[in-house]
Order: sequence, then structure tokens, then C-alpha cells
Amino acid sequence: MDIQNQPVCYSLSDLTRYFLKLGSFGFGGPVALIGYMHRDLVENRKWISEDEYREGLALAQLAPGPLAAQLGIYLGYVHYGVWGATLTGLAFVLPSFVMVVLLGMAYKLYGGLSWMQAVFYGVGASVIGIITLSSYKLTIKSVSKIESSAIRSRWLLWIFFAAMAVTTAITEREEVWLFILMGFIYMAVKAPPKWLVKKETVLSTVFLAGIGFWQYEPSKLVQIGWFFTKAGAFVFGSGLAIIPFLQAGVVDQMGWLNEQQFLDSVAVAMITPGPVVITVGFIGFLVSGFAGAVVAAAGVFLPCYVFTVLPGPYFKKISKNTSIKAFVDGITAAVVGALAGSVFVIATRSIIDVPSAVIAILTILALIYIKKLQEPYIILIAAIIGFLLKTYF
Repeated sequence: MDIQNQPVCYSLSDLTRYFLKLGSFGFGGPVALIGYMHRDLVENRKWISEDEYREGLALAQLAPGPLAAQLGIYLGYVHYGVWGATLTGLAFVLPSFVMVVLLGMAYKLYGGLSWMQAVFYGVGASVIGIITLSSYKLTIKSVSKIESSAIRSRWLLWIFFAAMAVTTAITEREEVWLFILMGFIYMAVKAPPKWLVKKETVLSTVFLAGIGFWQYEPSKLVQIGWFFTKAGAFVFGSGLAIIPFLQAGVVDQMGWLNEQQFLDSVAVAMITPGPVVITVGFIGFLVSGFAGAVVAAAGVFLPCYVFTVLPGPYFKKISKNTSIKAFVDGITAAVVGALAGSVFVIATRSIIDVPSAVIAILTILALIYIKKLQEPYIILIAAIIGFLLKTYF
């Protein structure tokens, strides 16, 4: 893409202010956020053309990285190159990062109190409902609709989905190499590249001190940075796809958080604006203070930034490569399957009684039948219900 020859009717500061506002008040998750960008930047302000927006959306879907953040970075890149990508990305992520750090401070201060536990009893159950419905929506969007003809045409993707869902549910962990393997298998079957066809081979591969604000261990920061960078490099589509990686790594493998703390971190991401994946900032803060929050957020968003800026000038050619599309389709089906398995694991540990199950089910029904009701309001209602149940019953 030749970014120098595009007509520009806005300044970089205008675009940066827009993404700062979107990051501060943009609720609703990745689908809503990319919808806001289209409405505001393409339809209303006409800063971005329809073709440019579609190219950005295609790149966001093809490359690893949380969908909304990836699209925002690309739209900054369109007319202002690397500086535009950098400033829009920072403006989009910074507000929600600040919010989750503040919430992490409050959580460390009050998390052990009975009223806070009562609040998160309801919140946790509601989050289970939200991510269950989100998992379903991601499945029909990324794999296929649940119709006999669609399933027959994409049967291999459904096998990948089911295999990863069952594997995750049983082992309670994810293996990155399985995602890559399934991507290569689908590419070889669906759209084998020329080198694969020719060779007929397949490759394998003070106050703040009291809440731990400044406390960290250098060795742990290295672990945090490496873990979250790996997670960020394998998030395709919705930021919720990162949940299987985080749940398996943070809870089961590293033991940094317990199951309830992890679920609470997902809830924090749901009640703050901006990209859902910013939950990593909250997790990083609980594990290693402010430094942990910064390293975790940087680790997740750095691959997103790199995978947008590097292929940006060549994306029109890349986006037409059927082999790359097939590779990404295979990985996406596997990741969404892992998400479904992860939801099952989290639910079995978090739905502990009939009231919590009812809250989860009511959350799903509310999201389906009350279209204008957004997740933060549902979680607020669930928090009140949880507090009342635990306090007075």
C-alpha cells in the first residue's frame, strides 16, 4: 500500500484523540468496537475509505492479535505509517490499561473481604454466561453455521474444533504446537502452496508498597514477558480467544492465580472499555505489581503491532494468498475449539451451586433477547444479586 498518495482530511492528532476516546468509552467487546470504527471513521467522518477499512479488517482476521486492537493499529497506519500505528495503538489501549491497574489495586486491598467475595460470586457466574455465548458466536463465525450443509463443507475444521475442545477439557491445558500443526494440515488439504505440491512433504515445527505496586522479581518479569508474548502471538480474532492460553498457563502451569482470581480478571476485562484482552494488565498486576502489568500488556500487544506494521505495505498481495487463508482457518478452528473446552473447565470450577448456575443461564438469555443490554450492565446487576444472596440468604 502506498500510504503517501492517499488523500488525508484529518490530522494524526485527530485520529489519536478519536482512539483515546474509543479506548475510554468503547464498551461491548471486539465486534462492537470494530463496528464503532466503521460507523465513525468510514461512514460519518469519511477519514478512511471502505476499501481501506476492509483491508484492515482482513489483516486483523488473518494475522495473530486481538481483532479490535489490530484493526485500530492498521487504520492508524493507513495514512500516517508507523507513527500513526504507534500512536493509535497506544491511545486505544492506554485508558483500559489504567483502569485495570486501578481495579487491580482495589482488588488487592479488598479482595479478601466478605463483601468483595459476595460481589464476585455473582460476577463470576455472569462471566461464565458471557464467555459461553461468546464461544458459541465465535464458533459459528470462525468454523461454520450449525447447519448440515455448512458442517459437511467444513468438516475438517469441525474435527479440529472438536479435537481441541475435548483435549482442552480433559487435559486443562493447550499446546501451541497443535494449533500450528492443524493450520499446516488444513493448508495442505485446502490450498497447498507450490513448494508443498512440488516436494510432496509437510513441515513440522508507601500506600502503593502495601498493595505490591512496586514489588516485583526480575526473574518473574522475564517469565511474564515470555508467556504473554507467546499468548499474544496466537490470538486470532476475538480477544476472548486468549482465555484458553491464560487459564492453562496462569492457573495450571505457573500457579500465579487461583481459578477464582482468574475468573475475576476476566470479569474486570468485561466491565472496562477498550479491548477485552487488556485483562492481561490486571493479571500482570496481581502477579508482579505495576511492572508485571506493563510487561504483560506489552507482551500481548507487541506481536499485534508487529504483525500489523510489517505486512502493511504488502498486504493486498498477502490477503489474496489462498494458502495463507487456509492456514489461518485451520488455526482459528483449533483456537475456538480450545476456547470452548476452556469455558467448560472454568464453568465446572466456578458454577458451584444452583444460584450461580441460574445467574449464568439468565446472563445468556439476557444477551440473546435484550439486544441493547451490554455486558457491563449485566455484570453490575449480577454483582448486586451476588452481594444480596451472600449477605442476606
